[in-house]
Amino acid sequence: MTPERYRRICETLDRRQPDLTVIMDGVHKPHNIAAIVRTCDAVGILDVHAILPKNRARVAAGTAMGSQRWVKVHKHEDSTPVIRELQGQGVQVLAAHLSDTAIPYREVDYSKPTALLLGTEKFGVSDEAAAAVDQHVIIPMMGMVESFNVSVAAAIILSEACEQRRAKGFYEQPQLDPARYQELLFRWGHEKIARLCDAHGVPYPELDEEGQVKDSAALTALLQKSD
Repeated sequence: MTPERYRRICETLDRRQPDLTVIMDGVHKPHNIAAIVRTCDAVGILDVHAILPKNRARVAAGTAMGSQRWVKVHKHEDSTPVIRELQGQGVQVLAAHLSDTAIPYREVDYSKPTALLLGTEKFGVSDEAAAAVDQHVIIPMMGMVESFNVSVAAAIILSEACEQRRAKGFYEQPQLDPARYQELLFRWGHEKIARLCDAHGVPYPELDEEGQVKDSAALTALLQKSD
């Protein structure tokens, strides 16, 4: 890992927002999943949730997820347990959903721990998910169509969340738990070695101030073990 790459990874981790996430409720088209995950990376989201019941789309969606190295996609069979778990952690769950109680997306305070739930373009958010969330939000439309493409809607709403958090200084100091920060720093910077450590059940070696493995002897032993 070069010093430049090490600094870039550190800067990225410094801006990650562990209390901001997305729930994709049945979104299954690979290009939509990939676009949403890319937007999540751009605004500093580290974890997203994908509700993908067992169907033919699951494999294709998994392929799109695997192309994203910087955002962890957690796959689930049902949305309600995910929503309830996040709410139990003090996270407000917002659904991009047209309803009588929906409010414009800019009226929300995204500096609070927040999860944005997005449904499929054809069917929208499921009835169960719509009933379980804390608030419905909409993007006001000025034309004939009623909604944006799901990945575009994600980008619009998450951009607002990003700007609110930027204004309050959320990106100016690390938000991640130190242990996870160090884990991701090693995994992102030394992917091959991380895989070897995982395979053999050994802790990741320590890194020096330039992102290089401190104990070369331990690294050599690990590499020899993999031969």
